[in-house]
Amino acid sequence: MSMILAVHDAYSQILAQVGNPTPEAPPASDKLLKLVRYFTWFVLLSGVLGITYAGGRFAWEKWTGGGLESPKMVAGAMIGGIIATSAGTIMNAVIT
Repeated sequence: MSMILAVHDAYSQILAQVGNPTPEAPPASDKLLKLVRYFTWFVLLSGVLGITYAGGRFAWEKWTGGGLESPKMVAGAMIGGIIATSAGTIMNAVIT
């Protein structure tokens, strides 16, 4: 029992000397965050452009009476948007 108390006392003394370090950002983290922000804008812009293109193509196919392939494109763009939004939410939780 005295051995456990001795180890505990030694451990307590070591912890008392270490103190509580202040957190700081890793080197070049500001550049990484800037890159993540640019990537986020790129994903949002590509999602909006994808849905706009698919909607325009859907209208064109309806107007010309062609085969309807664009509803698949719209569904794919929406699923991609959901995945990108989920990933963005997870990344924001990780970064903050």
